[in-house]
Amino acid sequence: MAKHETIFVNIASYRDPELVPTIKDCLEKAKYPERLRFGICWQHNPEDEWDNLDEFKDDKRFRIDEVDSKDAKGVCWARNRTQKLWVKEKYTLQLDSHHRFIENWDEECIKMYKNSIKAGYPKPLLTSYIPSYDPKNDPDGRINEPWYLCYDRIAPEGPLHTKPHTMIGWEKEKNPVPSRFLSAHFIFTDGIFNRDVQYDPSLYFHGEEITMAVRAFTWGYDLLAPHKVVCWHHYGRDFDVKHWSEHEFELRDKVSFGRVRQLLGVGKVKCRPCQLRQLEPYAFGPHRTLKQYEEYAGINFTDVTVQQFTLDHHYPPNPTEYETAK
Repeated sequence: MAKHETIFVNIASYRDPELVPTIKDCLEKAKYPERLRFGICWQHNPEDEWDNLDEFKDDKRFRIDEVDSKDAKGVCWARNRTQKLWVKEKYTLQLDSHHRFIENWDEECIKMYKNSIKAGYPKPLLTSYIPSYDPKNDPDGRINEPWYLCYDRIAPEGPLHTKPHTMIGWEKEKNPVPSRFLSAHFIFTDGIFNRDVQYDPSLYFHGEEITMAVRAFTWGYDLLAPHKVVCWHHYGRDFDVKHWSEHEFELRDKVSFGRVRQLLGVGKVKCRPCQLRQLEPYAFGPHRTLKQYEEYAGINFTDVTVQQFTLDHHYPPNPTEYETAK
């Protein structure tokens, strides 16, 4: 029965006042909260009295990896730790620690996943920047149109950056639509993703999403954007504490950018197999290649070029005959 299909809710949190409200809303809005299993990398400061998970520590649905915030090493490091808390749940839902949810979000995600398989995508990965909410004006401040991830730029340091747009014609869509990119704050897919596509703990922040998108693609996952709103994400957070506001990050950035360039071959000749082996187990999967991703997405990392088809926000796969643009 559907209600017995467990969902691993994967959250990395750093001194976030929205963590507890996010957990509570996730449970309250689920149709079957008993099937949820939480894996939380709880990076907290013991002096933050509001950041308290005591009420969940005896709940068997929760696996809490407690880390003093002074010992934290960045979001990718934290997500790698949460993935290790997966215990063969059927599905996984990766989130940030600041979200709100629709009623029966669990059923809706599973429905979209299964319908995507019926539509010809054998290994769906639902992902996008999801619309926003404002904790100070909730629920009135919620955006109720699904967003789609689009190309923004490739930075000189190596990472590709994306930006969200309202999904054009979403009201007429019956299933999730093909996407090129991945959002780290919303991933819904098979639980085996936590074993297949392990987070590189040496990455820091920028470069997380494009490397995970390419790696997931090479593992055979089909990147799809939800055609309806299932939850909301809090952007901005201007006054909240971030990891980089309390830790030295320049060296971490330098190492991280180097690994991104090495993996994707940004602005240079593609890496030789021996160089890619240096990145294992955080390199590519066995089912598709980096070149196939580039053809699918209309992006050439070596030349740092992108197809006009991509810039015009058309859904992939891209045509074989194309016009490029810098």
